[in-house]
Amino acid sequence: MGDYEKQNPSELSKVLESLLFVSGEPVAVIQLASLLEIPVLKVEQGLKQLDEELHARGLRLQRYGGAVQMTTAPENAEVVAHFLGLEAISHLSRAALETLSIVAYQQPVTRPQIEAVRGVSSEGVMKSLLWRGLVQEVGRTDGPGRPILYGTTPDFLQYFGLSSLTELPALNLPEAGNENNHNEGLKG
Repeated sequence: MGDYEKQNPSELSKVLESLLFVSGEPVAVIQLASLLEIPVLKVEQGLKQLDEELHARGLRLQRYGGAVQMTTAPENAEVVAHFLGLEAISHLSRAALETLSIVAYQQPVTRPQIEAVRGVSSEGVMKSLLWRGLVQEVGRTDGPGRPILYGTTPDFLQYFGLSSLTELPALNLPEAGNENNHNEGLKG
């Protein structure tokens, strides 16, 4: 193999693009570094260069945990789906969106924790989200019964057009005192 350590980020980005293009799944950055026999920092520099280059085209780099994947640009999703003959993206129910939001912002999270936030059973919704590949089992707690911990998947990022979880919008929760103040105005 070549001496990738001496390549500049632009040259390295071409090699990384080829590797990510042929991979059907996210590839760990550390795995890329090991394969190319270069430091992770050098891989990150090449990925940064590649990401900048891809933004001028119809592709994006999507990050999930310590892995990276090349995907189509979210703004082209409709035409790509049509080209592939895929049915229109199915819409998620309000219950599914609520549950998915809880998982996305609090992951890893157990089903009882989700149900405590929602106030209703989430068994059916979780089965649906697991089946769609938007959430996955990521482990178990050490508590009684060892409940399953859930987290989002790379498909979650793709579905919402995000390149990483850091792109989730800020969570603006109302303060506890605001609800009481609002209700006081309704009395009398």
